[in-house]
Amino acid sequence: MPVAVAAVWVGGWAFVALVVLAVVLLSWEWSRLCLGQFGTDGVFLALMSGLAAVLGHVVPYAAFLLVGLTALAMPWLGRWSTRSPLWMVVGAFYVGLPSLALIWLRDQGRDTVFWLLFLVWATDIGAYAAGRAIGGPKLAPRISPKKTWAGLAGGMVSAALVGYATGLLDDGPAGLLAGLSALLAVVAQAGDLAESWVKRHFGVKDSSGIIPGHGGVLDRLDGLLATAPVVAVVCLAMGGGLSLWR
Repeated sequence: MPVAVAAVWVGGWAFVALVVLAVVLLSWEWSRLCLGQFGTDGVFLALMSGLAAVLGHVVPYAAFLLVGLTALAMPWLGRWSTRSPLWMVVGAFYVGLPSLALIWLRDQGRDTVFWLLFLVWATDIGAYAAGRAIGGPKLAPRISPKKTWAGLAGGMVSAALVGYATGLLDDGPAGLLAGLSALLAVVAQAGDLAESWVKRHFGVKDSSGIIPGHGGVLDRLDGLLATAPVVAVVCLAMGGGLSLWR
């Protein structure tokens, strides 16, 4: 968390470097998760997604094109046995689009990315706390047995509080940000469930063990990966980052 906050604060190539590092690790984990190994296709995904992230800071339209070309090229790489090459096509978008969204959002100003990060973190914390304290009916027991409806509600409330506080601190529309943050908490939880479904599909508990006690990078960023593109679309519709929402 401190590294992420520092990179967002500094911005520029420091933030791009952090995103590239995350992209490489995500590509490694996705390849091992979906194919059982990190082969030619995984290396290609890591290189192309990292290059797209760099281009995203300089030539965003070219970066989006590169993500699409990467997805088109994935079925022609590597040797396929019993696992479908479509998983790597999905991976090209799953890794590439959120990274471009984050870089574009940071170029709109640090306040937007801070809002995004803190609402995702608040969603996870609120969902965990409410789920443990209240319990109750399961949200999706076949996918993630520990998640509850109470946890989802707790995550939404926590995210809404972050949005409201962001509006007050940034002199923006606090009510709008609170409501939007609550909806984005649902997106973050959906991203968490989607990643859990993929792991369950392949019979894997964690995407990797690179973060001791926490699993892999995918396990930590699943909510952010789902939420970042949605926030980017919202900002495009609003004409830019939070500083323009007043």
